[in-house]
Amino acid sequence: MQYQPEVQTCDDFTILLDWHLAIDADMVLRGQGADPAVIRQRRPRLVEIAQHAVDEGTTLIDPAAVYRTFIVESLRHERLNLAGGGRLSGELITQHLASAEQVALIAATIGQRLEQRVAEMMPNDPSYALALDGYGSVAAEALGAAVCAFIEEQAARNNQCTSMPLSPGLIGWPVDVGQPEIFQLLDGGLIGLTLNDSAQMIPRKSVSIVLGLSRSRFTEGRPCDFCALRETCRYQDHHAHSQNISG
Repeated sequence: MQYQPEVQTCDDFTILLDWHLAIDADMVLRGQGADPAVIRQRRPRLVEIAQHAVDEGTTLIDPAAVYRTFIVESLRHERLNLAGGGRLSGELITQHLASAEQVALIAATIGQRLEQRVAEMMPNDPSYALALDGYGSVAAEALGAAVCAFIEEQAARNNQCTSMPLSPGLIGWPVDVGQPEIFQLLDGGLIGLTLNDSAQMIPRKSVSIVLGLSRSRFTEGRPCDFCALRETCRYQDHHAHSQNISG
C-alpha cells in the first residue's frame, strides 16, 4: 500500500486519519451515472464542472475511519456470534463469513463540510451542487476501499485471508438489520459519525463495512453481485477494480 494514514488507538478501536484519496473528474461523472467518454464528446462543459467539483471537494473533506476486530465464537441460525456478546445476522453474513475466525467492523466518513457546501450551492447552481455531491459519494466509496486495503495489508502480515467487503443494504443484509448491529459494536462517535432512527449514517457521505478474517481462503466474489442494481448498473466492471476480491 503506497499511502499510509495516521493511526491512533482508543481502547479497542483503531482510528485512521489523514487519508489521501485519488479522485478525478471521470470518477465523479461515473458517480453521477454518466459515461465519461460520451460526456467528453457531447457535453464538455459537464467535464469542466466535474473537475471544479474535484478541485473544491478535495478541500472540503475530512476522511476518517474507525474499526475494531472481533473474534468469531460461533455460527448459528444465520447469526454470527462474536466475543463479548455481539452478533451479525442475515443470509449474506452467514453465506460469506461462515469460515471467518475474526471480523473487522469498519465505519468511515468524509465529514459534514462538503454536504453543507452542496446545500449552499443547490439553490443557485444545481448542476455544480450535484457534481459536488457526486464527488462526495465517490470520495466515501474510495475511502471505504482504502480502509479495506489497509486492513487487508495488516491481515496478510499475520498470514490471514480476507473476505469480500460486506455492507448493509446488499441483498441478504438489510440496512435496518446491519447498521444497528455494526453501530452497537463500533464507536462511530470517535470520528463524528452517528446513526439516526432510520438507520441512516450521519454525515450521509459515510460507509460501513464488515471484513472476515481467516487463515483459510474465503469464497471469491464482489459486492456488485449482491447489489439490488446489479441487473441495470453500467459500471460493474469499473467498480470491480476498486472492490476487494478475497485472497
